[in-house]
Amino acid sequence: MDIKIKRWTHLGLGAALMTTTALASCGEPAAKEAPAASEQPAADAPTEAEVEAKLDEVNGPAAASGEGEGGVAIEAALTDPVVYNIALTVAEAHVVAARDAYRDGEKDAAAEMFAHPVSEVLFDMEPVFEARGVSDFTDQFLDASQAVMAGESVDEINARTAAIIATLRTVSGNAPDDGSSPAAITTGVVADMIDRGTKMYRLAMESEFYEPYLDGYGFYTAARDQFEASQEAIIAENPDAAEAIRGALSLLGEAYPAAARPETLDADVSALTVAASEVFLTTGN
Repeated sequence: MDIKIKRWTHLGLGAALMTTTALASCGEPAAKEAPAASEQPAADAPTEAEVEAKLDEVNGPAAASGEGEGGVAIEAALTDPVVYNIALTVAEAHVVAARDAYRDGEKDAAAEMFAHPVSEVLFDMEPVFEARGVSDFTDQFLDASQAVMAGESVDEINARTAAIIATLRTVSGNAPDDGSSPAAITTGVVADMIDRGTKMYRLAMESEFYEPYLDGYGFYTAARDQFEASQEAIIAENPDAAEAIRGALSLLGEAYPAAARPETLDADVSALTVAASEVFLTTGN
């Protein structure tokens, strides 16, 4: 298909970036800085390969179940509006993380984060988008990645991010209709992002690699933004879910204070896990 040929041609940028940036890919984490010889991790610290394997486990690698690399059940997205919108929000999480990482001076990581959604989830979603009448929109992500490497201003990258999110909102309007209310759909999406953010924080605590933290920051930020935009409707329809989401987001906000990874990660993972579970309980999942 022309779209696939075009997309993989553009993905040559991602391959080039992998050789030059500190953040190799969402499946191939890189350390924020290489430690000096006197600061090497302890012998029992996880290796890059071990972190990669755990990231694959968290994000749900492609399998016979129909899940894409981004942990989205692609076949279910054809009929389930929550799953469809989870795919879009995984992409959104990456671009808001890229935007904020660039603002915080993490240029290489930002370039990779803008490019990741194309290969990680949007490529797998192509048949779903075609079935829903959605035209290819991946150039926006790859153009933003190139713009970061070219050194565009923070304001310009912010504008690109806003345009991408606006596109994702438009594409969301093509979601399948199974009778679920907009509030219920957003609640399901936010619950999923909270769970992802919690799992990524646990993984970030187990290593010095930057990627799990930045991924988690993006999931948290996307969850917060979508909840804030829809909280009145969610409160009206499911006040228990709204309360649980607010509690979980409060804890995640403390765990992810900024896109730049803090020197110490000391949030209570048990409390985060319980809070994420409470959110799922209120959604009936």
